[in-house]
Amino acid sequence: MILTVTPNPALDLTWRVDRLIEGGTHRADAGAARAGGKGLNVARVAHAEGADVLAITTTGGRVGQEFAAELRGSGVPHALVPVVAETRRSIAVVDESLGDTTIINERGSNPTDPEWAALLAEVVERLPGTRVLVVSGSVPPGAPDSLLPMLIAVGRDAGVPVIVDTSGPALLRAADAGATVLKPNAAELVEATGITDPVAGARSLIAHGTELVLLSLGAEGMLAVTASALVHARLDEPLTGNPTGAGDAGVAACAVLYAEGMRDPEQILRRATAWSAAAVLTPLAGDISPRWTELEQQLLLSYPDPASFRKDPS
Repeated sequence: MILTVTPNPALDLTWRVDRLIEGGTHRADAGAARAGGKGLNVARVAHAEGADVLAITTTGGRVGQEFAAELRGSGVPHALVPVVAETRRSIAVVDESLGDTTIINERGSNPTDPEWAALLAEVVERLPGTRVLVVSGSVPPGAPDSLLPMLIAVGRDAGVPVIVDTSGPALLRAADAGATVLKPNAAELVEATGITDPVAGARSLIAHGTELVLLSLGAEGMLAVTASALVHARLDEPLTGNPTGAGDAGVAACAVLYAEGMRDPEQILRRATAWSAAAVLTPLAGDISPRWTELEQQLLLSYPDPASFRKDPS
């Protein structure tokens, strides 16, 4: 089983407009509302592709009731930990003319210490039989610094690989705590490490003890970095669409392969890049296009010199 934890869930609201004009008034058809947050998106994709999953997160307030009702209707197996604070919202506005998406994320409210303890206890209870633990997404402002290391520690103590997708100082805490796989994007990597060279930044996380770094490069594809390997995967031409769940689909691919015992970084990179690309072709985060098998066959793989990713200082 793949166990996902979403520390800062959100009710994802998506509207599509003909063209987004700054300061303008827009009309749109009814938007879509979906229980989200990065870990939930991972669980949705893995579940849709036939994996055994369980998604754990918190829910609270009026928004949390809508969140819980949508998640029940989705069919994704889940366990919800009740909290007093209102579940946050995430708003995506898709510009149909440009293929761009503008996102506004509420920061979220920090659960109390007893509520965090209840979340951790739920994870510990579900770990027997778990093949992979995924901790994905931001943490609410004010969340204890120990939260992410504790989640990683209980996974490691159970002998379960832990995949983490987060940002900021939490990314370094995850590396120090021994996360098996980290999945930052290029901006998050620079923010966390202060290193502008993406390969050097990724290898700094490896030096902290991480086994594999999957580094999202947006339209330029993805890198897989280990202590001894560097592989780059991309499509010949970037796709247009909604990229909001692309990274989550990549994490789902990694989790599914890890649950099957796969550890080859090239194979993991292939699947993660294909699922990420396939997510761009769907309107909502948490879905991927069935074209992913075709996209996987179209990938261009290379084994570059690390210097090729360094930015020209001029």
